[in-house]
Amino acid sequence: MRCKLFSSMDASLAKILLSPTTCTGSRGGWLNNAFEVKINRKKFDVLGRKSKHDVGLPGVSRSKAINKRKDTLLKEFRLKNKANKFVDRRFGEYDTKMAPEDKILQRFALERQRTQAKKDIYNLNEEEELTHYGQSLAEIEKLTDMVDSDSDSDEKGLLSAELTASNFGGGGGLLRKKRPGENDEDESQKHKSRQELIEELILKSKQEKRERQSQKEEAQELTEKLDQEWKSIQNLLVHKTPKAERMEEPEKPKLDDYDVMVRELGFEMKAQPSEKLKTPEELAKEERERLQKLEADRLKRMLGDVEENATQKQSHLSADDLNDGFILDNDDRKTLSYKDGKWNSDGGEEEGQEGEEGTGGEEEEDDEDGEDDGSGVDDEDDEEEEDEGEGGHSDLDSDQASGAEDEEEEENDEGEEEAAKAKPALSEEERKAMQEAAKAELPYTFAAPESFSDLKALLDGHSAEKQRLIVERIQKCNHPSLAAGNKAKLEKLFGFLLEYVGELAMRTPPELATVNIFIPQVYALCQLFPAAAHKVMQSLLGDSAHSMEESIEVKGRAAFPGLDMMIYLKIVALLFPTSDFRHPVTTPAFVYISQALTKCPVTSLESLSAGLVLCSLAVEFVSLSQRFVPELINFLLGLLHMAVPADTCTGTYLLVPPFKQQGKASKLLLLSDAEASNSWSRKAIPLTSVHRVTASTDLEKDHYRLSVLHTCLDLVKRCTLLYRQLPSYVQIFQPVRTLLAKHLPVQSYPSSLQELHREILEAIPETPSKHAPLVFEKKKPIPLKLLEPKIVLDYGKKRGNTKEERERERLKHKYKKEFKGALRELRKDTRFLAQAKLSDIMSRDAERKRKVKELYGSLATQEGEWKALRMKKRK
Repeated sequence: MRCKLFSSMDASLAKILLSPTTCTGSRGGWLNNAFEVKINRKKFDVLGRKSKHDVGLPGVSRSKAINKRKDTLLKEFRLKNKANKFVDRRFGEYDTKMAPEDKILQRFALERQRTQAKKDIYNLNEEEELTHYGQSLAEIEKLTDMVDSDSDSDEKGLLSAELTASNFGGGGGLLRKKRPGENDEDESQKHKSRQELIEELILKSKQEKRERQSQKEEAQELTEKLDQEWKSIQNLLVHKTPKAERMEEPEKPKLDDYDVMVRELGFEMKAQPSEKLKTPEELAKEERERLQKLEADRLKRMLGDVEENATQKQSHLSADDLNDGFILDNDDRKTLSYKDGKWNSDGGEEEGQEGEEGTGGEEEEDDEDGEDDGSGVDDEDDEEEEDEGEGGHSDLDSDQASGAEDEEEEENDEGEEEAAKAKPALSEEERKAMQEAAKAELPYTFAAPESFSDLKALLDGHSAEKQRLIVERIQKCNHPSLAAGNKAKLEKLFGFLLEYVGELAMRTPPELATVNIFIPQVYALCQLFPAAAHKVMQSLLGDSAHSMEESIEVKGRAAFPGLDMMIYLKIVALLFPTSDFRHPVTTPAFVYISQALTKCPVTSLESLSAGLVLCSLAVEFVSLSQRFVPELINFLLGLLHMAVPADTCTGTYLLVPPFKQQGKASKLLLLSDAEASNSWSRKAIPLTSVHRVTASTDLEKDHYRLSVLHTCLDLVKRCTLLYRQLPSYVQIFQPVRTLLAKHLPVQSYPSSLQELHREILEAIPETPSKHAPLVFEKKKPIPLKLLEPKIVLDYGKKRGNTKEERERERLKHKYKKEFKGALRELRKDTRFLAQAKLSDIMSRDAERKRKVKELYGSLATQEGEWKALRMKKRK
């Protein structure tokens, strides 16, 4: 049985199991279990190759790795983020080869070297003694000769040079020259004690301080005396040369432009710091308060309630005011000045002016000759005198001035009260006139209208300017920041304003001036509420487009939009961007214009005017985006066709609806009289012609037709400039060129029309550019997949041929192997740390459960004892 077992097992495994070490367990008994051994089988044996890893011991390797990680990785993990670590940095502490005696001797030697280096860093030679001017530095360091000075002089406690030189060695020994008789003093000082020297030093310093103080007082007295004497002789020094002598002096060179500009900038008015900018909410609140105050004043005047005793208190202007603000209006305030110890107002008192004229009369007589040339010098002297005069007043004078000021204020108040009492009351006629004027004024505050009829009632009966003022005050009194519901009210006001504008346009005659005045108000509301403005304009455009579609379905044709709709389209171009690729308002408006130019037939002169207005709006819409509008070009071509005689039209160009080659309305622009062009002058087509053309005679109608043709040709010229960059520019305008060159009777038109005609023909090339026909791009045909086998001549992995390539391949293989091994070790380290963390958590939880269990046990024991004691007491 045993032989059969061995024959079935591998020879190497049998050898290991039957070895004496396995039986005795000399290796710790790890081979008692055969399943702990891993056999690395070989596919075939190679002769002469020794195998080292035929048998592996994974259990032993695993235990070794775990023990190694416990000694290294686990210790690092335990000491992570901990600073309580002491490192012994003594010499030879971790050197096991050194004897303890050698460690002690070496440490002692290093300590002596360290202290010796610090001590001898400034010692040049230990045997020499350093001195300073004959004194030993060692004795100076004892500070035995320190001199203290308790006196405070003007020179911040500094001693004189002599004291410093004699007592502190400041050049007193070698560099200072000795004076005669100084040797004896030095010899006597040598016998003086330290206390005597200090007292003498203090006396000398105090004496010097007294001398400096007396010199300073004498200099101040002399300065004051000189100032007084200078004032007495200052007037005698002012002497001006006569004008004749002054003319003989050489003329001063003229200043350059740069110097003149520099001086002008020096005297330029300087800006004052302005207040901080207010927010729109604060501005709206202030404006509403102002309007409410004005309305309350108006109501008082309507009722005849006027404050008769109200007097305007006169404001005074300080003498120190520099007048360097930017408000250049006339200021009638009086300037306060200070003269002879009293305040006086030199702006409005005639007596003060006369007195000043009397005192300054002599100076004016002296300055008559030199008024023009020497004014600058005199002004400077006067300014100096004024400055000296102002600075010469004492505190007593200022006190007297303040008392005089109080007395003058009291007198002014009494005077104002007397003037108010003496003012006569308004008469009855004046009061009635004031009431009528107040009733005729517009109210300053308005409530927001709740419907279109309310707005119409507010605006009817007023001029255009007053209507604008009413709408502006409605906006200011109902600003969104003033109340919660004002936003909805102003959003409604935007719709009401547009409706009112449409009604003004449909009146007979249309009030276009009033419409123009309302545009800024509409723009302001649109900027405040863009979302509401979008909805209102979309609803207007949608309603008009829906009515046009219904008319086309019922009648097969539709009339051109009215003047109100055209004004709405113009407002759209003013309020919203027309260059966007897609916009919620301008895109529907653009589609509406295209639909009107395509579906509405031209049957009268009024429809001609409406079509031209729509064409002008279309050109304005695409002026920035340069978007191509085929309806615009077709409509202009149809209008020009209406000026072509019937016999010249041979079908060389194609017309599209709503125009026809032949028909009653196809010759609306033909002139009835060729002589009408001689008396025609260019005039703008009024917007009112959309409703009714005022031309009654044939001559006036011909003039109107010529104006329409001029506008049409001008639009064609603008379109040629607009679409010049299109690749198909020539093909688009080729029908227009054919009509203008071959069929339009330009010879009977005025010179301005002929000039426009010539410019358009020059802008459009005569022969269209030839383009190659579109063809598919030539590509190499893709062959079908063949079933022939693919023959590979290189078998296996390509190896390097040279030594460097083989070495590179070996290093790559080794790097890859080491990289995989490092990853494997990192994964094992991570797994080991995770197990360690988990074991720590489990141990902490077990310890906490044990402590909780002990606490519960102790509490239960305590509770049982307490209950037993209570039962015992009850018994």
